[in-house]
Amino acid sequence: MEFRTKISKTENGTHSIRGTDLLELIEKRSFVEVLFLLLRGDFPSKQEKELAESMLVASVENGIEAPSIYVPRVVAASGNPFHAALGAGMLAIGEKHGGAAEQAAEILSSGKSSSQIAEEYKIIPGFGHKIYKEEDPRTKALYEKAKSLGFSCKYFDLAFSIEKELEKKKGKKLPLNIDGAIACCMLELGFDPKLGKALFLISRIVGMSAHVLEEYQQGNSYYRLDEKDFTYEG
Repeated sequence: MEFRTKISKTENGTHSIRGTDLLELIEKRSFVEVLFLLLRGDFPSKQEKELAESMLVASVENGIEAPSIYVPRVVAASGNPFHAALGAGMLAIGEKHGGAAEQAAEILSSGKSSSQIAEEYKIIPGFGHKIYKEEDPRTKALYEKAKSLGFSCKYFDLAFSIEKELEKKKGKKLPLNIDGAIACCMLELGFDPKLGKALFLISRIVGMSAHVLEEYQQGNSYYRLDEKDFTYEG
């Protein structure tokens, strides 16, 4: 078995990441800068670093009611170790929760027009939200941040055009949500669309960790559904 990599190597006791000594990275670079180095292959500009930081902050936590937050709490309270609870939270991420950025980025980078996209796809990932019916405030914040930093925002513009097409087609607004906004930011920053779930998880695992720690600190017993929480249909 042989792996091939251009990412890192250790030679004569020195570990380097894409040609840069790890000790130099520790001394001079931030976590977000090293994230770019690993995932894109180079260091970001000041503007890219700032937008990426905002994108990661936007995904870090969105309430205990989100599956990626309450699932790890349930697993932690059931008596499992910290890493198992975090693993359960990661597995709660799917195409319907936190995972649409990848598909949205693929669609937005396809070269198709907003009308073509609205016509071709029955459901477009990154649009619509259970709570935010008119506008996802996180989307607005990221868009305004990208504009203020001087990004072209061409992917945001395309996404907002798709939003209008969907409203005409379906008769109701399906706002660009946080997954779609992350997709726009990813593409503005030059990241591969396949990194959609990874970038969401890099951020959300911080929120998960806070909630799992709180479960342990509270010393909660395991959770069990109340009879009013489900309906028997047999």
